[in-house]
Amino acid sequence: MSDERPQLRLVTSPESFEAFVQRRSVALQRFAYLLCHDRDEARDLVQDAFAGAYSRWDALVRDGSPEAYLRRSIANGNISRWRKLGRTTPVDPEHLRGSVPDQADAVVDAELAWSLCRELPPAQRAAVVLRFYEDLDYAAISEILDIPETTARSHVHRALAALRLRVGGSTHG
Repeated sequence: MSDERPQLRLVTSPESFEAFVQRRSVALQRFAYLLCHDRDEARDLVQDAFAGAYSRWDALVRDGSPEAYLRRSIANGNISRWRKLGRTTPVDPEHLRGSVPDQADAVVDAELAWSLCRELPPAQRAAVVLRFYEDLDYAAISEILDIPETTARSHVHRALAALRLRVGGSTHG
């Protein structure tokens, strides 16, 4: 009896690289954009990462980590470009010519809201942050806080009532 088992060999080709690029490039561009906040720069970072990965694609696939490699390349590329630019962000002079609205009232409102939220019990504060900052529904809040959905609703309702009382508003509505 021969112990000849078929060798499982991962076969890669430029087509598999192309398929990966087509499947993951949008998500990687989104990742790059979150790092650099510039669409063109994000495209360049992803393009550079793909260019670096192409020559070692077989090894990356064999190691099972092509996406991790690409994300790391994008992050490293962003850091390198940031260093080369002298840690500055270029500003379009046209942008500076327009009037800039005063944000002082919004800052004061945000600071007031946060100081009021800090006074809430921790469970209510967590429920309010998840509901209004993270924009989660009550089912998600209940899962995250490991409480029944009705309790999540109650936490938010009671927190809002307490906040209304503190700012001198109505408890209804």
